[in-house]
Amino acid sequence: MRTTPICLALAVAFAAGNSHAATDAKLLARIERMAAELEAVKAELKVVKAQAAAQAGAAPAKPAAPVAAPASVAVAVAEPAPLAAPPAPTLRPTTPYVAPLGTATPCHALMASTTATGQTSFFGYGEISYNRPFRDQSKTEMDVRRAVIGIAHQASERTRIVGEFEFEHAVTSKDDSGEVAVEQLYVEHRLDDNVGLKGGLFLIPLGFLNLTHEPTAYYGVERNFVETAIIPSTWREIGLSAFGVTDAGLRWDVGLTSGFNLNKWDGASSEGKESPLASIHQEGQLARGNNLSAYGALSWRGTPGLDVGAGVFSGKLAHKVKTLSDAETSPAGVYAPDARLTLWDAHARWTPGKWDLSALYARGTITDTAQFNEHIAGTTLVPKSFFGWYTQAAYKLWEGGEYALSPFVRYEVLNTAASYAALPAGLGADPDRDEKVVTTGANLRVGDNVVLKADVQRFQVARERDRLNLGLGYQF
Repeated sequence: MRTTPICLALAVAFAAGNSHAATDAKLLARIERMAAELEAVKAELKVVKAQAAAQAGAAPAKPAAPVAAPASVAVAVAEPAPLAAPPAPTLRPTTPYVAPLGTATPCHALMASTTATGQTSFFGYGEISYNRPFRDQSKTEMDVRRAVIGIAHQASERTRIVGEFEFEHAVTSKDDSGEVAVEQLYVEHRLDDNVGLKGGLFLIPLGFLNLTHEPTAYYGVERNFVETAIIPSTWREIGLSAFGVTDAGLRWDVGLTSGFNLNKWDGASSEGKESPLASIHQEGQLARGNNLSAYGALSWRGTPGLDVGAGVFSGKLAHKVKTLSDAETSPAGVYAPDARLTLWDAHARWTPGKWDLSALYARGTITDTAQFNEHIAGTTLVPKSFFGWYTQAAYKLWEGGEYALSPFVRYEVLNTAASYAALPAGLGADPDRDEKVVTTGANLRVGDNVVLKADVQRFQVARERDRLNLGLGYQF
């Protein structure tokens, strides 16, 4: 039987530990780490071959010495012999980055995992959508929903710099609906193979979608409502974090960051009804930092195909004011000085065979809003609680060559204003009804980087939103 690097890796992994003490989870973690390391080595060998080919075209060169086979699973690979006239620089294998949390590795992490020290790589994703309402077809729209370009630079063997920039709705100007935003901008440093630090503008690890929202990573043309209206994806904050993974498959992530700003609440707008937190998100733009927020998240992947996780984010919303004259620009600091947001979620995903099954529950509360709501009575009030959950099932029905067809169905229940703080008679508002949404459709994968999507969405309350959605997405 032919021996391959992966076979050697598996053999050593099973022989290295005591057969009675080693657990399946530890073996799985080792195998995943070694497979990623082998991919990094292969990428670096491609660079060496490309350099050799370029030099061969310029001047005759002596045959290069053969590259030694891997000496051990820990990527103890013999370095390629220097190329003749002139010698090519020897590349040292680097341990690839492994994303601490998330259901799938984001595209910038995949690029970084195969980038040698000192090199810069580009990544990106985008999506174009078609939405046709059933009840008012005059509102049919086609949209370049978003195009994202990112840069990852491997500053050293353990340090990388990542920037991600998003363009929405094709055109950005004073009179257009488009937007340009910095989605991420951070520096990450790994202390060792299992623990790292990160600082800058980065994504908060709650739920599935906020970390992995490339169109190839989720089902359906539109991102699910629970992870956009309740968890305000794409949600990022400025701060510092520490993250890591254990041999047992437990991934953890904690941080201290900026938070939301209740002074941005606009009672005359419907945005707070659509997503309470999206309407007061600071997005790293001159963010008020008098009150910092904290978060923590766990994700366990000790069993192959299973991901179970939870997270919580909490922080004050008002940001202090010095005088009552600040009431116009900072009303929350006057009327809700102790307002606090707490948002948490629990989620699970299981992928046995051709199935892809997932579920998520998220709930948020905002305290000390009674006086603030009384101040803005008659407009959109700040909810005391909001929540949502969904369950989803997908099945890989057909696969041929680079194509794969996966029908899916998703059932969501959400309420962005489930309750309000008590107010004097006549000033309060009734809680909203729970919205229930059923989405049925299919994703057609074309290779690993392109997806075609089609689905139908039915709403129980806002039936005028029933619609057909078509989409094209990509990532690289």
